[in-house]
Amino acid sequence: MHVILGASGQVGSAIVTQLIEKGESVKGVVRDEKKAGKLEKTGAAVAVADVSDLPALVAAFQDGSTLFALTPESGHERNVIGETKDILENYRKALASSPIKKVVGLSSIGAQYETGTGNLVMSYLLEHAFTGMPLKQLFVRPAYYFSNWMMYLGTVIDNGTLPTFFPPELSIPMVSPEEVATFVANVIQKEEEDGKIFELTGPAAYSSNDVAKAFSDALGKEVKAVQIPKEQWESTLREIGFSPDAIRNFIEMTDAVISGKAMPEKKNTVQVKLKTTLKDYIQQHVPAEESTTTKSKAKSKRTKSKV
Repeated sequence: MHVILGASGQVGSAIVTQLIEKGESVKGVVRDEKKAGKLEKTGAAVAVADVSDLPALVAAFQDGSTLFALTPESGHERNVIGETKDILENYRKALASSPIKKVVGLSSIGAQYETGTGNLVMSYLLEHAFTGMPLKQLFVRPAYYFSNWMMYLGTVIDNGTLPTFFPPELSIPMVSPEEVATFVANVIQKEEEDGKIFELTGPAAYSSNDVAKAFSDALGKEVKAVQIPKEQWESTLREIGFSPDAIRNFIEMTDAVISGKAMPEKKNTVQVKLKTTLKDYIQQHVPAEESTTTKSKAKSKRTKSKV
């Protein structure tokens, strides 16, 4: 049985669905019992366990053969790295008393660095958490998710601006999280050589300007990428509920991306090019009613301007 941690998340839930559709035996692990019902409807078994609850994890792992592992983050952590280490130690202990023989970890581009990359250090720790254990270990490092931009959809529609922490012209690798889930499901299902690290990038690198253009095309209105000044990063993150240590790690990670440090390692890793383009992703995920309404308003404005 494949045990999927984070089974209610965007990647985890898609992995569960795809494995079930392939006829695999799957158990989804969720922290919130309220999310168990939706998961059960897919045909998966469900375990309710917080990653900080070792006895619950031990119980969840008992009938597993493969574990999909990740390092959850909420932005509310008092000690991001310290809490990550505690979670990974729980994983080790739960695995040691389980029949699981294979771990597939969801890491991140930039995970090759032990320090200096903020939140990306969590992925470094994940990739080294099970050293010395009798497990087949495989890790998937996806690039920046297209879906991260969708949180700005309201601002894009209301103001025609796309806030970004990056310089608007800076291009970085980006991928579709749904395509990442498909790739991970295949890695879970297939026999792969132990120790492989897959680095997933999209068909091209994209900038915030490119994202703004994709929103503009999908909505039929002008959208401009506007960089958040660095002196406002801390207050911006505080306003959305980030803890002081989460803010520090996010800023360090963002600086690493801007400096070019947090890029694919391309050494002793397997390079994988996913197919979904930025334009296609945005077109697919902008709600149809928003696209139609915005385009109608834009057309009305153009008509009035000609009168």
